[in-house]
Amino acid sequence: MHAVEISRPGGPEVLVPVERPMPEAGPGEVLIKVSAAGINRPDVFQRKGNYAPPPGASDLPGLEVAGEIVSGDLAGSGFAVGDKVCALVAGGGYAEYCVAPVAQCLPIPKGLSDIEAAGLPETYFTVWSNVFDRGRLSEGEILLVHGGASGIGTTAIQLARAMGIRVFATVGSDDRARAVEALGAEKGINYKTQDFVKEIKDATGGRGVDVILDMVAGDYIARDMQCLADDGRIVIIAQLGGSMANVDTAQVMRRRLTITGSTLRPRSIDFKGAIARALREQAWPLLEKGAIKPIVHATFPLAEASKAHAMMEGGENIGKIILTT
Repeated sequence: MHAVEISRPGGPEVLVPVERPMPEAGPGEVLIKVSAAGINRPDVFQRKGNYAPPPGASDLPGLEVAGEIVSGDLAGSGFAVGDKVCALVAGGGYAEYCVAPVAQCLPIPKGLSDIEAAGLPETYFTVWSNVFDRGRLSEGEILLVHGGASGIGTTAIQLARAMGIRVFATVGSDDRARAVEALGAEKGINYKTQDFVKEIKDATGGRGVDVILDMVAGDYIARDMQCLADDGRIVIIAQLGGSMANVDTAQVMRRRLTITGSTLRPRSIDFKGAIARALREQAWPLLEKGAIKPIVHATFPLAEASKAHAMMEGGENIGKIILTT
């Protein structure tokens, strides 16, 4: 099969097309003929040599795919050979065929293309497990999303708005601010020209927000705390601003604040399967009726994965970048 591998740690140019043996599905797994695969920031970290695959996972990058089940262990899964699915995987998505745990597969929502569906798993699993499970965001609360124009950000904004939650988002340009407002954010805040702490305080009458989805960390954490209402929660999912932060622990205690976070890739199949079931029940009906939608910024042929990575690192995208086979 055709695939794209990381030839050595480095820039986008180290992604090279190769021929690989077709993978084989084991117990509890299915083999998917991939039609599209999503690009995600962890793929970039892996390419640079900073995010090794979990033990037993493919060394090929790619954490989400969409396509057709061609074989595998389907007993009791509700799926059959020939079904169109999208799936969360621990690696191997940049290829014509990919193995996925059947528990981490979801049917492609009615009305969506394979390209759109390929942008769902990594972002929806991440947002659901962090914003709604760890962050305990609920109706009537307020959410702040950093990186609002990213795949994660556009997903979080739409899901929260569909559930009756006020949403604010930080972005890197005025065009992106307008884009996230069109998706339902009450206000897109250009962090390059605006102080997001002041903007949040002004917009909420000094109250602050209940949950912050933070993919920056670093010196953002102290500023996040200024944005939180009492009993507020910060959920960290990436460290683009660095792993170290200064935290006023007296404020944490006095205002009952929570700072938490997680990484999804190394979690168990059972854990991810539980998220898949929650998404199928809660989010898939919203997708099928058009209340929310995947935002696809650009597509590239699989062999041009290096161009897709260059686009992501350039910060040009609003929504997902997808590879097609």
